[in-house]
Amino acid sequence: MSHDSTAAPEAAARKLSGRRRREIVAVLLFSGGPIFESSIPLSVFGIDRQDAGVPRYRLLVSAGEEGPLRTTGGLELTAPHGLDALSRAGTVVVPAWRSITSPPPEEALDALRRAHEEGARIVGLCTGAFVLAAAGLLDGRPATTHWMYAPTLAKRYPSVHVDPRELFVDDGDVLTSAGTAAGIDLCLHIVRSDHGNEAAGALARRLVVPPRRSGGQERYLDRSLPEEIGADPLAEVVSWALEHLHEQFDVETLAARAYMSRRTFDRRFRSLTGSAPLQWLITQRVLQAQRLLETSDYSVDEVAGRCGFRSPVALRGHFRRQLGSSPAAYRAAYRARRPQQEKPLEVVAAVGTETPLPSQSRRSATAGAFAAPAASLATEPGKPGSDAYAPGRASLPGPRSAP
Repeated sequence: MSHDSTAAPEAAARKLSGRRRREIVAVLLFSGGPIFESSIPLSVFGIDRQDAGVPRYRLLVSAGEEGPLRTTGGLELTAPHGLDALSRAGTVVVPAWRSITSPPPEEALDALRRAHEEGARIVGLCTGAFVLAAAGLLDGRPATTHWMYAPTLAKRYPSVHVDPRELFVDDGDVLTSAGTAAGIDLCLHIVRSDHGNEAAGALARRLVVPPRRSGGQERYLDRSLPEEIGADPLAEVVSWALEHLHEQFDVETLAARAYMSRRTFDRRFRSLTGSAPLQWLITQRVLQAQRLLETSDYSVDEVAGRCGFRSPVALRGHFRRQLGSSPAAYRAAYRARRPQQEKPLEVVAAVGTETPLPSQSRRSATAGAFAAPAASLATEPGKPGSDAYAPGRASLPGPRSAP
């Protein structure tokens, strides 16, 4: 799901300076950046596909620092342009940043600020959001990044409204996306915004990807703790919650265990995880239900009870909102894609017992193992997954308002 917010009045009124051109896209590369994310805007905006009905952009590949630029696998790249090329671009894309713990070069940040002040659209793919945040371009704005790095982005830049659930966020003149493939979603969205659905659909068919993906990042979330929470006092409360998902408790219970007021707990929790505690708790319960549906024969009603939902109706509502499918349809699709004999027997046996798995065991047995099956369920029951690639697919619901 995307977040298309209404740009602030001053952003909406800002016009492109005379020396910039809308059709020019500058891609800002740094040494150490992953090659997949870097290649996405190069492919979308740098290849002439006018024969397929895709309007042409002019691409300027720019180095954000002295080269040669080293990327994944030890490859070396030489960009044909430097930071001066950003002065001509109507769109500037930062595909990724090499490290969420190190500051970007100040010269590159200055170039991004100037481009934004002169009306250019600034785009950050995946960890590229950290570069935009370092430049101050995300202050007071909604943004997203890869769910794994969202807590760090929220903690390091508290003025940024980080939403780890979104595939991408469009805030008018500043746009950000989640990791890897979500960069394709955002680039298609840019083409759609510039040239309409038909052009974006034609490009999607050439790339052999869905023109729009439903849902957000929830289906891909790992239930392990955020990297930076380990030494924080709230870590014990979060661990307790993960251990007791089979029980019915609410955020007030967690706040009491942390010896905090609900308001203080909400603020501290959001600063650490990038998510409101209620939303986080619901997401964890849905993830637990997802795993039980994959690894056990419990009925949907039993799964609801073992995941702390007050009723099967509550489970079905939250499950459909997060994964785009009913629990029963999810289980059927999962089993159709994964033969019974290929299921991990130790996980099936463990989940089949009356005692819930310890948190650490659940994480080691399941971390990262269920992203692909979950991702396959954006379609309605009974519809083949390949429908997502068919031209003329219905559009998503309307945009949401910015916070």
